[in-house]
Amino acid sequence: MRTTDIVTTAIGNSFRSRLRTTLTVLAIFIGAFTLTTTNALGTGVNEYIDTQITSIGAPDVMNISKPTLASDADDGPAPYDPDAGSEIDTNAGPPGTTVLALSDADIDEIRAVEGITDAQPLVSVRPDFVEWQDNGRFQLSISPFSAGVTLDLAAGSGFDQSSTEFEIVLPTSYVDTLGFASETAAVGQSVQIGVTDAVGEQHLIDATVIGIQNPTLVGTGASTNTALTTALFDAQRTGLPEQTSTDYASATARFDADASDEEIQAIKDRLVDAGFAGTTVADQIGTFQSVVDGIILVLNAFAVIALIAAGFGIINTLLMSVQERTREIGLMKAMGMSGARIFVLFSTEAVFIGFLGSAIGAGVAIAVGSVVSSVLAEGFLSGLAGLQILTFAPTSIASVFALVMGIAFLASTLPASRAARQSPIDSLRYE
Repeated sequence: MRTTDIVTTAIGNSFRSRLRTTLTVLAIFIGAFTLTTTNALGTGVNEYIDTQITSIGAPDVMNISKPTLASDADDGPAPYDPDAGSEIDTNAGPPGTTVLALSDADIDEIRAVEGITDAQPLVSVRPDFVEWQDNGRFQLSISPFSAGVTLDLAAGSGFDQSSTEFEIVLPTSYVDTLGFASETAAVGQSVQIGVTDAVGEQHLIDATVIGIQNPTLVGTGASTNTALTTALFDAQRTGLPEQTSTDYASATARFDADASDEEIQAIKDRLVDAGFAGTTVADQIGTFQSVVDGIILVLNAFAVIALIAAGFGIINTLLMSVQERTREIGLMKAMGMSGARIFVLFSTEAVFIGFLGSAIGAGVAIAVGSVVSSVLAEGFLSGLAGLQILTFAPTSIASVFALVMGIAFLASTLPASRAARQSPIDSLRYE
């Protein structure tokens, strides 16, 4: 019997007892549906997280600061260290912690670290307003993560950080507020930004809108290129004495985008030796992704349990089939069919049942999940632009098929082996 004949016969034999096969397929369908849905949930959430990572920093950007100082109230104040530099209370750490500020000399020292291609201070820019064509002035906040990020854009393009032109990317919420006809129409327009200096005088700076940014998890601030950020920072410092030092809470540094994990760790070690601490985007978001992956793993475990239960259904189905077809098995052996071929025949039946259940389960999951995802994206999750809560990746679906058919094959080994070992004489005598 040829391979094609075995497959054809196995498919036909699967439908000899339609009710029994249908119930087995239904059990597999439940597990495959659940597994496909949970995998889609994990893919959708992780893709959204990956998109949001770009609002915190690019993969080849490292945030650098001096190590956090902690004081214990019971020990009293720490001794004064004239070389430690000034301290900035960020209110971001636990009570009793402060962050040592970075100076211009520190920035130069960071640039000199092997593996760092460029470093820029992370400055705080506080503009007063933004205005377009006398349509009214509105408050404007600038994202502190503007430098080195890849933005999730609804229209326009990202920054060329080497450009000397003043460029800004506005959030989608500013389009209607400022009076633009659409997101696309806003691109290329010139807006006016107001910023107040140290002595209370207001400066007006013109900037070109090069893009419109979707909302992110870290806020709805606008993003500016290096040239505009520097201009706004210099404007708000106008009026300060020349000898006033410039302190920065942290800096952003670039390194080779193709650097391996070992090379990135080496850069971090060199920064530690120089008295700094560096963190990448992966360090900042990795824990959150691990939590999401852990939740998805638990949900997948329940789906696998359902599939294992379905596997016992396959065993029962095939054992009954072997018993009912004992004389048929004896006839096939008497006609020269080997035990290995009989094993393959019954295993193919199980694999086909697994394929049928996974195909129906995955198909229904995709159909239902796509509708649910679209409804949620337009309703309950409309505030999270770009989030498709269920994303069905081809590789994920293929893995579900492979897992289900693998479990079906393993479940078939016992009844298929029993069929393969049967004696043709005893089988033909079976009543």
